Amino acid sequence: MRVLVTGAAGLIGSGVAARLAADHDVIGLDLKPGEHVAIVGDCGDVAAWRHRLGGIEAIIHTAALHAPHVGMHSDADFRRTNVEATAQLIDLALAMNAGHFVLTSTTSLYGHALEAEGKAAWVDERREPEPRDIYDETKLEAERLVATAGGTMCVTSLRMSRCFPEPAEDMAWYRLYRGIDRRDVAEAHALALARSGSAATYVISAATPFRPEDCEELVRDAPSMIARRCPGLIEEMTSNGWLPPSSIDRVYDGGLAARELGFIPRYGIDSCLAGDWDPLPSR
Repeated sequence: MRVLVTGAAGLIGSGVAARLAADHDVIGLDLKPGEHVAIVGDCGDVAAWRHRLGGIEAIIHTAALHAPHVGMHSDADFRRTNVEATAQLIDLALAMNAGHFVLTSTTSLYGHALEAEGKAAWVDERREPEPRDIYDETKLEAERLVATAGGTMCVTSLRMSRCFPEPAEDMAWYRLYRGIDRRDVAEAHALALARSGSAATYVISAATPFRPEDCEELVRDAPSMIARRCPGLIEEMTSNGWLPPSSIDRVYDGGLAARELGFIPRYGIDSCLAGDWDPLPSR
């Protein structure tokens, strides 16, 4: 399959492009050069580079303005990059009779819906997003564009959880409830290209040991629940100086992606303990 990957020089886009290159003909697009970038261009200006593309069978759209850009870019910039560019790329995919369009989305768009009082928020596809800033708003708008794309194209939005360099202690604990390894993100995108059927949205996160009935105790006494669900883990983590969180406010549930995509995350907290990280922790 010939696949256009936008944002191919970025953290997620480069990982996705590298993974797909094993099975597909990948054309990377980004504003800046990179190992996986074949076309340097703005994904919001399709007319400027479309003639260099040739035919494609799928688009994976990872390029975006992100949460750290809030306050640094105008709302208009966010809409142009996250919404209008998505619309242009959908039109391009339809014009080329592409079979797939995959949007890299975010669990951030749940926003205020993550503020469950008295217990941790159990977050899956049934929970309604409540955006709290322009980033959340525009990613949700982009998802809606994808979900309503016409034709016979198979469209998928992947709401990925936290995946960027942070202190090792934070990244390791997050793998229990709100984080994911970049390699697992890339694999989810590969699986999305293999699916068929109607529009779908999936939460993509590392496998969690927790259950919905744990949510009250997770807020009140997270170490006790961690000890119950993961015997011996706290001792192993504290041997590295990684103390458990006293409270956990949310749990991302990737169960639907497991059932429908066959998505089985491989790089959880055990990988962190083994020093196997992607991306590497910050210093």
